[in-house]
Amino acid sequence: MPKINGNEIRPGNVLEHNDGLWAVVKVDHIKPGKGGAFAQVELRNLRSGTKLNERFRSADKVQRVRLEQKDQQFLYERDGMLVFMDTETYEQIELHADLLGERRPFLQDGMTIIVEFYEAEALNATLPQKVTCQVVETEPVVKGQTVVSSFKPAVLDNGIKVMVPSFIAQDEMIVVNTESMEYSERAWRCVVRFIQLSAAIWVKFKTSVSCSNRLL
Repeated sequence: MPKINGNEIRPGNVLEHNDGLWAVVKVDHIKPGKGGAFAQVELRNLRSGTKLNERFRSADKVQRVRLEQKDQQFLYERDGMLVFMDTETYEQIELHADLLGERRPFLQDGMTIIVEFYEAEALNATLPQKVTCQVVETEPVVKGQTVVSSFKPAVLDNGIKVMVPSFIAQDEMIVVNTESMEYSERAWRCVVRFIQLSAAIWVKFKTSVSCSNRLL
């Protein structure tokens, strides 16, 4: 298994630490006035759900675990569990909702994500790096403002607050980076709507096929 430096740790990584497997939920890179830079990392044990906060210096070596990756489509949430379906076999699995940490609101109906397995055990889930969201609340656009010269706060349709360029208006669709949870770019409304509708129809079709196969 490969080792990475402390400053290379990213949300979604799986680390072997303290004789356990831990998912990286959140990373804050800190450069203090004195001393070397370090990463303040929030970890979640993939088996027990226990949370842990650790500090890793840039020179520290940590063991990153490579898990088998499979595409899984999100169906629904039930009693704190996220239900996914294998896009090839139609088999369904469940994962704890808090596994995604603060990125959970970016998980959308019908979204295909990567679920990681360790010896056939589903342990970790990674969202797409970029997700399209709608701005439901922000300050009015200043007429003639077309360049990214300043940013303003905005609330997305999933409740997350981000900073967006001043030319972004309410009800616009934007692309958000799920790793940094920051604005990335504008989204084309017609393309976005088509993708969302296609995903919803595909989920319903696969679910019905899965249920039919079980009855046979």
